[in-house]
Amino acid sequence: MTTATRGNLFILSSPSGAGKSSLIKALLEKHQDIKMSVSHTTRAPRPGENDGEHYHFVSEADFNALILSKDFFEWAKVFDNYYGTSKAAVEEQLNQGIDVFLDIDWQGAQQVRKLVPEVKTIFILPPSQQELANRLNGRGQDSQEVIASRMAQAKSESSHYNEFDYVLVNDDFDTTLAQLEHIVMAARMELSAQQSRHAALIRDLLR
Repeated sequence: MTTATRGNLFILSSPSGAGKSSLIKALLEKHQDIKMSVSHTTRAPRPGENDGEHYHFVSEADFNALILSKDFFEWAKVFDNYYGTSKAAVEEQLNQGIDVFLDIDWQGAQQVRKLVPEVKTIFILPPSQQELANRLNGRGQDSQEVIASRMAQAKSESSHYNEFDYVLVNDDFDTTLAQLEHIVMAARMELSAQQSRHAALIRDLLR
């Protein structure tokens, strides 16, 4: 007999253009018991983004009000915009046994790690600077000035790779996705999770 166990919390970080969004989209499509936390942000929606699905788009005044009321699990300012994760929403899903991914940068990861030491942190690296530039240009959404800024920021962000538990180089998409899945499955097999999930079985075996 198995019993419900608390879900695992994961952080997935990367420089812009490393393929993080595509990886998490593919992971969620394959695993219905994994969810992505929907962050709040003050930036404007990009083409194809919907409020409440990709982000909760709010004004800077509303975001500041949420900070003051301590409604965020973590928050940070990136590219002149604010991003934050709702505490209540994350905890609700974890308590239902759902594994939750946070799509946040290294600054947010530092905040979460202080509050939740057991969080599993993963950093995605691009295979090269040239490939990163190709991906950013291929989006067709940003000006060359913005792309140059993101390339410079990518170097700064990548310097924090050694603060994470796992580092994946997204050279081959399918391989990287499989590696990401393995990390999730391994976390579910950890001692604390198995003790909770199979408490009755273990008691019976050791009786």
